[in-house]
Amino acid sequence: MCKIKNKKDLKKKLTTEQFHVTQQEGTEPPFMNAFWNHKASGIYVDVVSGEPLFSSLDKFDSGTGWPSFSKPLEKDHIVEKRDSLLLPQRTEVRSREGECHLGHVFPDGPKPTGLRYCINSAALRFIPKEDLEKEGYGKYVSLFSKEQKMNAHGVATVAGGCFWGMEELFRKLEGVVETTVGYTGGKMLNPRYEDVKTGTTGHAEALEIRFDPKKISYEALLEYFFRVHDPTTSNRQGNDQGSQYRSAIFYHNDSQKEVAESVLKKVDTSQKWKHKVVTEIVCATSFYKAEEYHQKYLLKNPGGYTCHYLRD
Repeated sequence: MCKIKNKKDLKKKLTTEQFHVTQQEGTEPPFMNAFWNHKASGIYVDVVSGEPLFSSLDKFDSGTGWPSFSKPLEKDHIVEKRDSLLLPQRTEVRSREGECHLGHVFPDGPKPTGLRYCINSAALRFIPKEDLEKEGYGKYVSLFSKEQKMNAHGVATVAGGCFWGMEELFRKLEGVVETTVGYTGGKMLNPRYEDVKTGTTGHAEALEIRFDPKKISYEALLEYFFRVHDPTTSNRQGNDQGSQYRSAIFYHNDSQKEVAESVLKKVDTSQKWKHKVVTEIVCATSFYKAEEYHQKYLLKNPGGYTCHYLRD
């Protein structure tokens, strides 16, 4: 983790783009860089000094085309400077030891920090979690033990109308470990209910389900999903109308996509529904947890509004 001050040495060490970004405050193209859609577990270090900067645990899909993080891995390794080059004024982010330009930080990230560290891939080097020890970053191995426990559970994300009723039915299902209602599938960063309810953000009221694969399969969850809502009504469920109430399955990997397509086809050809199934099957993106009063709403408010029920 040494700082290289000599520009000639840096030009030999770095690629042309790395040098332009880190030493000349450059910006790489969005969606055309190494880490914008990178999903592996590990940490990101300064490409010059090697100092730890960010963790994959805090990385999220901001839709901007650059790697985005909700917080630094080590706050002391980040230096913030006022950037008046463009209007409106921005806050530049630099590495302390490497003195490298990394990107900028904006106040529009997900909770709890509300921050979005928009970082150039060219300023970073990635260390996979399995290589942390041998690369000299062993102190960070423990960060991923909780992630490993969470990965023992499957994750399913679905939307089918008002998320109150969906959650109430799924949370009681054997094999379901945890349910969280929120917003996904849209473009706006950190949307709130007041935004989503307008139907203009592109988000759907959705349900994130953590489940025990030993007790219930992803396929069984989706079969249940098609029993608790009407998948034939476009942008509508009961009295609720708008794109935020659409029917959708947000798959997290290729295996889930294949299962979703298979289950949808089976439901569509079963003739249990009079009309064609219009459920979307799309790749999962950022999931924003809804406000606390929405969580377990019908458990807190028995008899509250719902248009969901279990069909045969």
